[in-house]
Amino acid sequence: MNNDLSRRVLTWIFRIYGASACFALIFVAAPHEWMRAIHSWAELGVMPDTPVVWYLARSTSMFYAIFGGLYLLASLDIDRYFPLVIYLGAATTVLGLVLFVVDFVEGMPASWTWSEGPVVVVSGIVMLYLTSQLTRRTGSLT
Repeated sequence: MNNDLSRRVLTWIFRIYGASACFALIFVAAPHEWMRAIHSWAELGVMPDTPVVWYLARSTSMFYAIFGGLYLLASLDIDRYFPLVIYLGAATTVLGLVLFVVDFVEGMPASWTWSEGPVVVVSGIVMLYLTSQLTRRTGSLT
């Protein structure tokens, strides 16, 4: 894959990832009824109605949105934010591995377990691969 194509694909992957993660902002303030309905739709049973559950749902959503912002920032100039791009690719890969293990250990449905962690791992590996294909515009190799 040539340098410019790698950069364009990486830019769009970061933008898609970033925009997707920013949708989590909705759940920082979403009504409990919405979250209960999604929980039920995902066949996770009855959502516990305790302060720690709502705290974790909202604070985790905010963390996802913050990371989404970082992906979007990095997508604006892959070369300028090159160290961040490498970090986000590696962090995405590690996050996917952790999600897979947590999903498995905590007994999440198989459809959830296999569609979350492995997809995130592959995404992170693709990010790292594309990053490895870039020659920075300054002329130096990555």
